[in-house]
Amino acid sequence: MNQFQYYTPTKVIFGKGTEEEAGELVKEYGCKKVLVHYGSGSVKKSGLLDRIFRSLETAGIAYISLGGVVPNPRLSLVYEGIELCKKEEVDFILAVGGGSVIDSAKAIGYGVTNEGDVWDFYEKKRTAQACLPIGVILTIAAAGSEMSDSSVITKEEGWIKRGYSSNYCRPKFAVMNPELTMTLPEYQTMSGCVDIMMHTMERYLNHTENMELTDGISEHLIRTVMKNAKILLADPENYEARAEVMWAGSLSHNGLTGCGTDGGDWATHQLEHELGGMFDVAHGAGLAAVWGSWARYVVEARPERFAQFAVHVMGVEESEDVMQTAQKGIEAMEVFFQSVKMPITMKELGISPSDEQIAELAEKCSFFGKRTIGCVKMLDREDMRRIYMDAR
Repeated sequence: MNQFQYYTPTKVIFGKGTEEEAGELVKEYGCKKVLVHYGSGSVKKSGLLDRIFRSLETAGIAYISLGGVVPNPRLSLVYEGIELCKKEEVDFILAVGGGSVIDSAKAIGYGVTNEGDVWDFYEKKRTAQACLPIGVILTIAAAGSEMSDSSVITKEEGWIKRGYSSNYCRPKFAVMNPELTMTLPEYQTMSGCVDIMMHTMERYLNHTENMELTDGISEHLIRTVMKNAKILLADPENYEARAEVMWAGSLSHNGLTGCGTDGGDWATHQLEHELGGMFDVAHGAGLAAVWGSWARYVVEARPERFAQFAVHVMGVEESEDVMQTAQKGIEAMEVFFQSVKMPITMKELGISPSDEQIAELAEKCSFFGKRTIGCVKMLDREDMRRIYMDAR
């Protein structure tokens, strides 16, 4: 097991009706004015936004609001939020939504507290030195951004999707009421489940040995999400299943499943980011569409690890042929994706990129030939192109 640091400063308030505590939670930080940041009209139609406003008013907290966050959150709205916060002297951001809203809130927080263009951080040109404090009312179990140090933003010019990580942006608190996820469409729920699994699988598929405890946590987390995803297909209002998935989402991306590893692979996420940037697809569904092609491309570099995954997670019977066991595990995961109505190819995802577009995806993913990705097997631009081709 490698040396590691584990830092999870986010206070979690979990359970039914917990969104009613929003005002008092914000008040603990002594702020004077809050930006309530949210996505579409669903939080309005459900009455959630009004409940949040009333809670803030009861606590004597002044606020303004900014909606309009979309999946694969846009840099243009981040800029708008930065200017609004500066004008209104906002000193706290309350994100009401899922990963896209939280990521947008983090980017706004960076932009308010640091000089220059916030996009510089996502382009890795410089590092942030601060972020406005952020609180979360979670409505979608998927990204894990409510407890993570990461944020992903899409720049419309060139449709470039980039991520940035810093402990400055970790939310101060996360309110998690599983009931708030019950109105999600089936596709969004299943896409979220895949995202949670992939956050754990990216860390699990690595080159580190002797991690029995971390591996056990990761394996059980993935199996728990798989089990409850199937329950939610049949019974979308099952509170216990919603609760298991919501908590798994936070634990999958707060660093717990990466303790002692080499950091994990993350190539599948990088490959999907470009799909999301170019085609605006749902993140979890995009991950499912490329994962199998990535796994088959790199499995020979780490067959023992894939075989362990196959046996411990997918329930594959272990054979003397390690590669055969590993391949069966990959196939079993793809069967699971399809069983919860997730795609395993780009065609099933609903897109059909041309050869030229695939070349462009590889160009952007490799930062125009300036970087490699992955740790199971280091991938260059040509490797990326081949995986995209296989996934098509």
